[in-house]
Amino acid sequence: MPIFELELNGPNLIQESERRGSARSLFWPWCGANVSLLALSYGAFFLGFGISFRQAMMAAIVGTVLSFLVVGFSSLAGKKSNAPTMILSRATFGVKGNIIPGALSYLIFVGWETVLVSLATLATGTVFARLGNINHDLSLIIGFVIAVSLTVIGGVLGFATIMKIQKWLTLVTVVMTVVYIALTIDSVNWQAVSSIMDGTSQGFIGALIFGITGIGLGWVNSAADYSRYLPRAVSSKAVVGWTVLGASLVPIVLVIYGSALAGSSKELSDAIAMDPIGALTTLLPTWYLIPFALVAVLGLVGGAILDLYSSGLTLVSIGLPVKRHIAASIDALIMLAGTIYIVWFADNFFAPFQGFLITLGVPVAVWSAIFVADVIMRKNPYSEADLYNPAGRYGAWNKKSLALMAIGSIIGWGLVTNTFASWLSWQGYLLFIIGGKEGAWAYANVGVIAALLIGFIGHILLSRKAIKAQESF
Repeated sequence: MPIFELELNGPNLIQESERRGSARSLFWPWCGANVSLLALSYGAFFLGFGISFRQAMMAAIVGTVLSFLVVGFSSLAGKKSNAPTMILSRATFGVKGNIIPGALSYLIFVGWETVLVSLATLATGTVFARLGNINHDLSLIIGFVIAVSLTVIGGVLGFATIMKIQKWLTLVTVVMTVVYIALTIDSVNWQAVSSIMDGTSQGFIGALIFGITGIGLGWVNSAADYSRYLPRAVSSKAVVGWTVLGASLVPIVLVIYGSALAGSSKELSDAIAMDPIGALTTLLPTWYLIPFALVAVLGLVGGAILDLYSSGLTLVSIGLPVKRHIAASIDALIMLAGTIYIVWFADNFFAPFQGFLITLGVPVAVWSAIFVADVIMRKNPYSEADLYNPAGRYGAWNKKSLALMAIGSIIGWGLVTNTFASWLSWQGYLLFIIGGKEGAWAYANVGVIAALLIGFIGHILLSRKAIKAQESF
């Protein structure tokens, strides 16, 4: 398939003639989606939990790898049955019942693609403002047009375009990021960084959970969208391994380095909350600002492309009667509106971003855990015809899985604190069990961990016999 040919596949199964490649091909889309300089800013966010550089480093490694292990296991579902993630999820929630996690996934995708394009726009505006002689709004518009154009081209055209684009985005972005590190390494005050005292266990867990939800967990509902083109004979261990390696390698390095930069300068750390990427330009010589703008935009676009592609697939899988590329185009319009709001009207980036991650992170954690438990328990490929038939073996509604998702979300929301918007203050209603909303555990967001455990263990207990019966047909 030529690189710029429109992909006609949607939520359908991929034909045998189109299944090719090896597990290592998964390295490029996942690395390209996670090579963003936003990971540098995450270093400041981690330290914001009141922890030391050493603890931030541990949270970055453990949180990133754990979250992408979940993505890797979810990728196995695509290799087994060559359908998109939110079609395979029908086996877990029922052909019709899957509209509930499908709608949730859609919100996650649209939210992330909007955030990433907004960051690319803000970063470009900051760069041109430093160069001078260019109106700030005009600078923002330039960044907006570049980021949106690249995202829409990849997300709408589809799989072949994405696989090619992501490889080159990765290579270019990694090289230019290495240059950024080389130019800013003198800004790290290792004495100041090493003198930051260890924080509490609650602060460390809060940073760990932020890493899980902010780095990897949001990709679980798109994992099979890229592995579905692989032959079934490909090694399952290789699928998981290449996914985790590609997705984790760069973010771990960048979060650790970002923690070192933020720990060296409180001024930089505070600026990141307002403009996570643009604030990083203050450390650069003027001659590298244009290359920095390019690397910032390309890194963020890599993730936005995958989100836009998967959001189109998800929208069709939950019932919108249009072709995939039309659905992706609709999502692009929503992304445009959201980006305009964040860039030109919102007062602060980090507050709505954190609120978004926590609020949707809880039900996504439950769904992810249920889906991964389902994938692990199934020994045989999915019955592909029954994924599209409400009267088939998977049924129309799996009430047990839907109830488990509801219970996990209710308990999870009760154990997180969300003060980033007045309309989110209702969360945390169960924190009285562990000290209240002002207690030591208030900002650890343990509700995400509770949601993961409830989903994973609950699904194994409730659905083990039903899955065995389905596979005996």
